[in-house]
Amino acid sequence: MRASASGRRSIGVVCALLLASAVLCGCQRWQSASDSGDSTPGAGATPTRPSGYGAVFLGVDECSSFGTTSFTEVPCTSERAAARVIARYDGKVADGPSCPATTDFVLHISQTAPASDEDGDGAVPQGYACMRKLEPPHPGDPGGGGGPRTIVGDCVYSAGSGQVRETACDGTGRKPPEYKVTSAVSARSKCPASTALYVQLGGGKPVGCARPV
Repeated sequence: MRASASGRRSIGVVCALLLASAVLCGCQRWQSASDSGDSTPGAGATPTRPSGYGAVFLGVDECSSFGTTSFTEVPCTSERAAARVIARYDGKVADGPSCPATTDFVLHISQTAPASDEDGDGAVPQGYACMRKLEPPHPGDPGGGGGPRTIVGDCVYSAGSGQVRETACDGTGRKPPEYKVTSAVSARSKCPASTALYVQLGGGKPVGCARPV
């Protein structure tokens, strides 16, 4: 469905949250990881009025604008376009597939069912969109200091109370890096001897081997 500028109907509520995805451990036990907090565009977003481009709200390859309080779907050619959907899933993040490794942030989409719209099909199912910023910097890139997943090449620092947080490897983050994830393996025993932290990554190689930087 493509709505005109004067005839769009509100079809959803979008909240932007940066998801914590890494659970890290010390030498003998896993430690809980906190949200990196270094790149959370639109965190705490309020309900918005989506623009209605495309048949699916924020479908793959569609774009969103972002500000400090809300996200809205816009044409990717718009000057307001800031991020592109690289994957889109129905349901809750905890129950669905993981976003691609270099996702910059995730948008949570609340289920809505407007009373009417132009084609009589205004329902928007609950889901989430994996977003990639149109321009750098990309916090989801290896060493970028953010993103919903911890991947090989990322750096972390100790946040106290047995927790660690992701930070930029180049030292431009709020905290300097202390450890870097150098490889992903299927079991801790396959990490090199220089490993100081074991990082839970998920997937086929769920253990990240991190060493001091």
